[in-house]
Amino acid sequence: MTTTPSARTFPASFVWGAATASYQIEGAVDEDGRGPSIWDTFAATPGKTLDGHSGAVAADHYHRTAEDIAIMKDLGLDAYRFSLAWPRIQPTGSGAFNQAGLDFYARLIDDLLEAGIDPVVTMYHWDLPQPLEDAGGWPARDTALRFGEYGRKVVETYGDRVKVWTTLNEPWCSSYLGYGSGVHAPGRTSDADALAAVHHLNLGHGLAGRAVREILGEGATLSLTLNLHVARPDDPTSAEDRDAARKIDALANRAFLNPVLDGYYPEDLLADTSAITDWSFVQDGDLEITHTGLDVLGVNFYSTQRVRRYTFEHEKTMADGHGASAATAWPGADDVEFLVQPGPYTAMGWNIDPSGMTELLVGLSKTYPELPLMITENGAAFDDVVSEDGRVHDVDRVSYVHRHLDAVGEAMEAGADVRGYFVWSLMDNYEWAYGYHRRFGIIRIDYDTLERIWKDSAYWYRELLRTDALPPVESAADLA
Repeated sequence: MTTTPSARTFPASFVWGAATASYQIEGAVDEDGRGPSIWDTFAATPGKTLDGHSGAVAADHYHRTAEDIAIMKDLGLDAYRFSLAWPRIQPTGSGAFNQAGLDFYARLIDDLLEAGIDPVVTMYHWDLPQPLEDAGGWPARDTALRFGEYGRKVVETYGDRVKVWTTLNEPWCSSYLGYGSGVHAPGRTSDADALAAVHHLNLGHGLAGRAVREILGEGATLSLTLNLHVARPDDPTSAEDRDAARKIDALANRAFLNPVLDGYYPEDLLADTSAITDWSFVQDGDLEITHTGLDVLGVNFYSTQRVRRYTFEHEKTMADGHGASAATAWPGADDVEFLVQPGPYTAMGWNIDPSGMTELLVGLSKTYPELPLMITENGAAFDDVVSEDGRVHDVDRVSYVHRHLDAVGEAMEAGADVRGYFVWSLMDNYEWAYGYHRRFGIIRIDYDTLERIWKDSAYWYRELLRTDALPPVESAADLA
């Protein structure tokens, strides 16, 4: 797959980065005092992950940070977005903190700064300490309180060197996939628990966000990263299909945007889910805590969805592949059908539609015109092959990133205040329930030797960062 060469350029102030997550790359799950996480437990449960894969070794980043930072410096990254492993810092999720874990991230931050790379820290990317799950997990209010304490500790520890703080990564996944559909850790299947988790994740964001505000003041940047959904009605002229899209927008987008940016839960969300829960877990004063506002909104984007009202006139789509989503991930939306999307697709089965990126960014800028945006994840998994010349000629990935960055530029021309872009991912990693069967990295990991191999996409990305201009897709193979 190739594209027509683009003359798209970006401002010199545009932040270029790459992103990772702790459980997906670090390994060393039982070293230096780290406690077990829900993903350690989930992966050890037969049938939960492909081939029983776990993040026990992953990309072994814990032991190879110097090598990986050297790669980042060679790429020319302005910033590196990574997450802290809560169970490495506080093994039980409450009580004593683990100095060895705190020291690991202190060294990582110092080494990044020494390399001229700004650390962008995510406090939580899904690896909840297992003892907190045993006590109720995110559906329990206490988990939000413990997260607030943990957030305060890490801000106190690293706030003199870290100015950009993201509280949560994709709370949609943590709540709906972890507690509703059960396809992510901890693997629970309760719509009521999923909705309680939504609120307690929002509350945890608010508590940790308050710590950022109180400790660091105006010198810090507070962020939240959401995987906002572009769910389009199958028939835009159909009131029923438009209502199906509204339901998904409420569950996927406004359930997080409204409490954080506006201080309320949308009435239609409460009505749609009233048969599941009365939302009594939202206590007096909670929405004052969630209503932190943001200095920048992190946007993760990969694909779009197409929905319609389900009727008994046709068989309901339940597959996860090709852009369709299992209905069990959507409490209160049993009458919504996710339709198979037209291709092309990535190796995840997700459709490739860069217009969704433009639509999302422009829509956000119209709803929240004063809110800066940052693309905190965007990328694609493909079935990479090491060629006879020892190279990975991943032209599909280069094309994907090229087209989506062109879409970002189009949104900026339409008025969206987009400040930067973080490619997902810096390196191949443990892709959750897919184990090591999906590769998103611009750096290949040989899982037998743990050797790092630059893909063509890495060379192409380096040229982009050097020039602030989109290189032609076809040039990628010649940039090594």
